[in-house]
Amino acid sequence: MRPVLLAALAALLLITAPATASSVPPGRQVLAPGDGWAAESAGTTGGSAAPRENVHVVDTRAELAAALAAPSPKIVYVRGRIAGNTDDAGNPLDCADYATDGYSLDAYLAAYDPAVWGRQTRPSGPLENARVASAANQAARIRLKVGSDTTVVGLGRAVLSGLNLQIDKADNVIIRNLTFVDAADCFPLWDPTDGDAGNWNSAYDNVSVTGSTHVWVDHDTFTDGNNQDSTQPRYFDRPYQVHDGALDITNASNFATVSWNRFADHDKTMLIGSTNNPANDRDKLKVTVHHNHFRGTLQRMPRVRFGQVHVYDNFYELREPVSYALGVGVESAIVAESNVFALDSGVTPDELLYDWGGTVITTRDNLLLTGRRTTPVDLVATYNATHDPDLGTDAGWTPTLHTRLTPARQVPALVSRHAGADHR
Repeated sequence: MRPVLLAALAALLLITAPATASSVPPGRQVLAPGDGWAAESAGTTGGSAAPRENVHVVDTRAELAAALAAPSPKIVYVRGRIAGNTDDAGNPLDCADYATDGYSLDAYLAAYDPAVWGRQTRPSGPLENARVASAANQAARIRLKVGSDTTVVGLGRAVLSGLNLQIDKADNVIIRNLTFVDAADCFPLWDPTDGDAGNWNSAYDNVSVTGSTHVWVDHDTFTDGNNQDSTQPRYFDRPYQVHDGALDITNASNFATVSWNRFADHDKTMLIGSTNNPANDRDKLKVTVHHNHFRGTLQRMPRVRFGQVHVYDNFYELREPVSYALGVGVESAIVAESNVFALDSGVTPDELLYDWGGTVITTRDNLLLTGRRTTPVDLVATYNATHDPDLGTDAGWTPTLHTRLTPARQVPALVSRHAGADHR
């Protein structure tokens, strides 16, 4: 970690910034007034007011961790590729380096095979304790906390690989122009009580927003890279799930804008609200999701509980084995408008919504794209035609904090070109 003189930073930006970037250094840029729920009240400015000594350029995990722990307000510029699974000297670590107390996957599989352990209780005992301890070793390396009044922004084609940025109990955070790759969990938990057949559950999102307010996630790319879920083995006849969410917003978080990002080839993409218990989340989880590109993602685009969530001007390119796009959860109030869905063969429009215990969703001016031809689609009517019970069409609120809506026919070209890291 090293403080950067403004003159040196300006010279660096001349080399790395896209030609269309604002003349304002990216770390000093703030959310525009009215740009989604993160513009509520005082808006979202991140670390834009950081004094010179709180501006850092980092290109190793150790430097990134130190910069994020430094005083706020702060700006952290990420340069190059930073790998989370490394030691303090930058040497790579693999799963075996984290394993402790006798943990091995083979031993874990043998101990908790449903034919041996059963399906009535979650794993416990020495091997589960060893898995937990091993997971804690990995978490200490790859999970980095982002505090209040912070901007983290990539220079050029910056990459965070195998890292989980955790925005926890923070206010006023900006994350921009970063490519997040493969936050894989070395030690997934087998839970035989999860669903009818059990599931493997992993611990890390690329970005986790928990109990936080005024968060802007903009022009980032989220991908599993070369470690696709489709290449993972199956154990106990269930997929061995090493990835959790790409970007999850949970635990009474509020006032977030997710804009101009690319989510590619990921399963559990964006969860807004992680529990059906209203005690903490009711009247929270207000999120705007606009001008994002969902390509080859399978579910949660987003899945919503409780929140008033505005989903507009997003481009979805969906193929099998997609589950759904918009998840209508308990007491959710989604307004989805001006989105465009390009569906591969085998994917039908009635699959675009899924009822996770919700009752209503407002949809308007959405389109299906077939080749170069667009046709209007009433998402609720199409869903209701093949599902019971019906979903209602009045989410009970009207979004007022948003940028000017792009006409839906222009969305595919605009979003394909400009969404994601280094594509402003």
